[in-house]
Amino acid sequence: MTAQPTFEQTLHEHAQWPLVRDVVETVQINVGKLCNQACHHCHVDAGPKRTEIMSAATASRVADLLAGSPQVTTVDITGGAPELNPHFPQLVTAARSHGKRVIVRCNLTVLFEPGMGHLPALYHDNDVALVCSLPCYTAGNVDRQRGKGVFDKSIQALRLLNSIGYGLGGRLSLDLVYNPVGAFLPPSERELEAKYREELDRLFGISFDRLLTITNLPIKRFAEMLARSGDDERYMSLLVSHFNAETVPSLMCRSLVSVAWDGALHDCDFHQMEEIALEHRGARQTLWTIDSFAELNRSAIQTARHCYGCTAGAGSSCGGTLAASAAPGARG
Repeated sequence: MTAQPTFEQTLHEHAQWPLVRDVVETVQINVGKLCNQACHHCHVDAGPKRTEIMSAATASRVADLLAGSPQVTTVDITGGAPELNPHFPQLVTAARSHGKRVIVRCNLTVLFEPGMGHLPALYHDNDVALVCSLPCYTAGNVDRQRGKGVFDKSIQALRLLNSIGYGLGGRLSLDLVYNPVGAFLPPSERELEAKYREELDRLFGISFDRLLTITNLPIKRFAEMLARSGDDERYMSLLVSHFNAETVPSLMCRSLVSVAWDGALHDCDFHQMEEIALEHRGARQTLWTIDSFAELNRSAIQTARHCYGCTAGAGSSCGGTLAASAAPGARG
């Protein structure tokens, strides 16, 4: 088999090197790997038995840095199920007090875990933008990827969120996330959103604002699944062959810094899971090596083979696709 080019080599070939961060506008905080689900595609390898969780001291340090980083407009909180971290409410309210928009990556079923009854009011009262996992509009596909009974609980949660004003086109944003259930790229985001909207309204009377399609990156649990099925080389070849240079200027790492549960800093959540540190001024960076996230403006971004997942086809980010159209053949 012909050796695949590194991501850096491909960027050189398309005159896109070096890859450098612009202004840090988004701080994505992974508060830990504890989750009430154990999804087959999870790049965090999260689950109910994970013990890695952000401490009060680390959460406080994040809040202090946000206060000193006026250029940061958005705080994106993820996990695991971020709501299971006991310091989650304080992170939300601290970020809002400093004028930041707050996004929470919610798996929906966490709303029905013991002690989580306060979540709808917390979201509502702080204008939290919700990005919620729903990998399909059918029960079979969702339960196969996320666990038995997850679909029904997810529908129940979406109805609850609609009832308090989420997903109705107003200030309370509710976006859904589609991840492929297998070793292929997502279909057209616009076309799939139309299908989701039609089916969720027809079957359940559910409304939402946007559908985000996100490519599964070949790391952690999804990489293990690919290896077991013998699809790892084929999937990697798919990502490489559908590299789309148009996506590079919009890559999320260009304006984002990822904070790990232990305070280490990374270029993105995927690098965080692969333990690829954010390096600047010749050293690995943590919450305690900087006094403002602005210090990381113009810093170099490290690359790895999984970066092809963000640039394949129409591209992929935590905010959905990156390019207006896919590279030729990207959906084949």
